[in-house]
Amino acid sequence: MPWLLIDNSNTRTKFALGGADHLHSWRGVLPTPEISAASLAQLLGAVAFDAVMVCSVVPEKAALIGKFFPPDLPLHFLSAASPLGLGIDYPEPSQIGADRLANAAGVLSRHGAPAIVIDFGTAVTFDVISSAPAYCGGVIAPGLGAMSGYLARRTALLPEIELAEPASAIGKSTIHAMQVGAVIGYRGLVREILTHLCRELAGQPHIVATGGDAALIASGLPEIHAVDPDLTLDGLRQVAARVFS
Repeated sequence: MPWLLIDNSNTRTKFALGGADHLHSWRGVLPTPEISAASLAQLLGAVAFDAVMVCSVVPEKAALIGKFFPPDLPLHFLSAASPLGLGIDYPEPSQIGADRLANAAGVLSRHGAPAIVIDFGTAVTFDVISSAPAYCGGVIAPGLGAMSGYLARRTALLPEIELAEPASAIGKSTIHAMQVGAVIGYRGLVREILTHLCRELAGQPHIVATGGDAALIASGLPEIHAVDPDLTLDGLRQVAARVFS
């Protein structure tokens, strides 16, 4: 029977089933603010699994998830103490987000090391894995949605926009101009951070993007070698294989 894998992030919580060798086709998703015993029961009521692996960056929802499952069901919350399959070269390992550790575990087997994982979520995180291999740190910056949404919240005349590739760099309307600033400008942020990380990381890293805005931003950044939407969940699956097998 497969394991249930849960990626509990700030905006959305993703669910998948996985076994020793691969992720299964079933997927589920819930908005994280809507996570409750009732919503979990509705989503998971007909899903069969014999253990649960969770990475969470939302302590309140992590506690709720932990209480939802029967006490005799094997359940593991991913942390720096989990069997990740790589070392940790970081002063305070307990401060590393569980999702970032899952990404590190996933990129190692799916793409290799050294590596840089860029996770485009509520925040954008850059996680650096050395050739040792070891998790050795990273960068946290505002997510694309947070940056573009800030303008609508803090100005009188600028609207909420749908993030999309702008037709040109010279905006011909307010919305077009905001899309240029958001998308092209955000690529500048990503490129500059990557430039500095690559200077300090020995070797030629595999640069892999994941998360909700990964495909949009990566389409204009040849520095990014791959977009891997299943990276976090598969990292969870790989740690689950060490914990539950």
